[in-house]
Amino acid sequence: QVQLVESGGGLVQAGGSLRLSCVASAHTLSTYRMGWFRQAPGKEREFVASINWNGASTKYADSVNGRFTISKKNNTMVSLQMGSLKPDDTAVYYCAADRRSWVVSDIASEYAYWGQGTQVTVSS
Repeated sequence: QVQLVESGGGLVQAGGSLRLSCVASAHTLSTYRMGWFRQAPGKEREFVASINWNGASTKYADSVNGRFTISKKNNTMVSLQMGSLKPDDTAVYYCAADRRSWVVSDIASEYAYWGQGTQVTVSS
């Protein structure tokens, strides 16, 4: 069982930046693909970004492409650097992991493990 813990959320003004981190408890993430998803109030969970096991392949939602960057560090952490934040980015952000690591995925059901989420609020 992989336990994921997110951190780094908070309140930021539009145009600002935040860096989210996700660490795995007692597991290395070196052989996992990782993803970030988000869910705003009253909306379905949506894909944000994904990275494969070795970091060679990434995928982003159109809404964040060019503003967000996903990366893996030290085989135990995945981060999401968020820039030029907009009020529409306000949501609970979830980290996800899966052993099918060779390809990225924007489908939530293709991730077996999920964190509890961290709130990101962007004020206008």
